[in-house]
Amino acid sequence: MTEELDLMGQDSDGGSEEVVLTPAELIERLEQAWMNEKFAPDLLESKPEIVECVMEQLDHMEENLRRAKKGDLKVSVHRMEMERIRYVLSSYLRCRLMKIEKFFPHVLEKEKTRQEEEPSILSPAELTFAKEYMANTETYLKNVALKHMPPNLQKVDLLKSVPKPDLDSYVFLRVKERQENILVEPETDEQRDYVIDLEEGSQHLIRYKTIAPLVASGAVQLI
Repeated sequence: MTEELDLMGQDSDGGSEEVVLTPAELIERLEQAWMNEKFAPDLLESKPEIVECVMEQLDHMEENLRRAKKGDLKVSVHRMEMERIRYVLSSYLRCRLMKIEKFFPHVLEKEKTRQEEEPSILSPAELTFAKEYMANTETYLKNVALKHMPPNLQKVDLLKSVPKPDLDSYVFLRVKERQENILVEPETDEQRDYVIDLEEGSQHLIRYKTIAPLVASGAVQLI
């Protein structure tokens, strides 16, 4: 695992740029995305480039192992590393699918109303899954319950019926880049807003919606 991989990203102006990563850096990106997705209450931005590159790297590693000498201790070590990477990748994708199933009306509404320059929170495959899940849910509700209701009650607003992600929940985080003047909202009306500085390497317990943009930018890591 020594070759470099090309990963498409976004620059500060919203345009695309090519980022060259080593395999170790690629796996680190995957693990960061996995941890953030596990601990964030809402669905985060899709990372299809990372997923695709990791899958290609796993195929490349598998091919190398098939050419390796049998009985070589390195084969067992690399095989264990491959299984670890596969676990992280599958756990990351399962976590995203669970959130899509749990919040599907809100996920689709957010995707529908986002600006063209904003990154999508869904990969093309996830968008297809979410649409099919919503259509199947509506069909199920109609066939099982709604058709037996009075005509004025045969419609259901899934946006109101399905709970939203709880952005007021608290999360643990580690600061990767120093941040100044972060506005912290009060817990009660009697308290005032105040600002804090987040020092690099420090750890905090903060309301998620306060630091959601920092999670998206990579300035903080959820733990």
